[in-house]
Amino acid sequence: MNCIIIGSGPAGYTAAIYAGRANLSPVVYSGLQPGGQLTQTTIVENFPGYPDGVDANQMMMELRQQAERFGADIRDGVITKVDFSERPYRLTTDRGEELVADTVIIATGASAKYLGLDDEKKYNGMGVSACATCDGFFYRKKTVAVVGGGDTACEEASYLAQLCKKVYMIVRKPYLRASDIMKKRVEDNEKIEILYEHNTLGLYGNDGVEGAHLVKRKGEADEQRYDLPIDGFFLAIGHKPNTDIFREWVATDETGYILTQGDSPKVLSTANHNEVVPGVFAAGDCADPTYRQAIVAAGSGCKAALEAERYLQSI
Repeated sequence: MNCIIIGSGPAGYTAAIYAGRANLSPVVYSGLQPGGQLTQTTIVENFPGYPDGVDANQMMMELRQQAERFGADIRDGVITKVDFSERPYRLTTDRGEELVADTVIIATGASAKYLGLDDEKKYNGMGVSACATCDGFFYRKKTVAVVGGGDTACEEASYLAQLCKKVYMIVRKPYLRASDIMKKRVEDNEKIEILYEHNTLGLYGNDGVEGAHLVKRKGEADEQRYDLPIDGFFLAIGHKPNTDIFREWVATDETGYILTQGDSPKVLSTANHNEVVPGVFAAGDCADPTYRQAIVAAGSGCKAALEAERYLQSI
């Protein structure tokens, strides 16, 4: 095979569109979540080309159809093992099928971390979100809560405070783990109230989130339990990049995000961070701890496909 693309979010599908147009006959393995994280939300309003917004699943289906139009072979299944020790590279599917490819584009994304509450699944897309930039618009002039005490949580709370009438930060510890500048930003914002030493026990509501069951100083003698009325519940406790199967060959940061050479999608080698793994590229959230937006992922998928085309021309 000329090119195997692992993952089917905006990065994977865009890479498939460009690789298909370049006559690379790309094969895409869609993974456990075809369409990527975006399929876990409802309406996307910040992707160019959809002035009235678009259903997230519809958008991903249209991206898939566009990739197929240009010859991409999109297959259900998961890549469970890779061997980048020599070219052509070897990959194994969850069905035990052995594949070989001259180029590989890793677009496996990242998964948001959740608290593990059953209610998070129950209200997913109905008040529970892991992306304020994606979904904050729907909570204009409403009351929301953000879970977390790091820089990401402070950034999410600050962003939501521009839209919402009230933002609670639910912080497990008696302090914020965020940098001083981010601490000051949320502490000085009159719309943000920080609930220290709080844990979420569950959520409630009929047709969506209407509130959260909270406990203050859980397990202590002065433990307090009460309900907090809110319209939206935002998780901001981090993401886990889906990169475990690549770590033997591909360099990552301490969290697991794939490291690339400068601004290019060329992945760096585990053995030598100054060298790339020839013909292997990363696109989307698996290599992006900063932006995590669909449009950024799509752009990186384009870059990866263009680099794959150039690489194939050079060998």
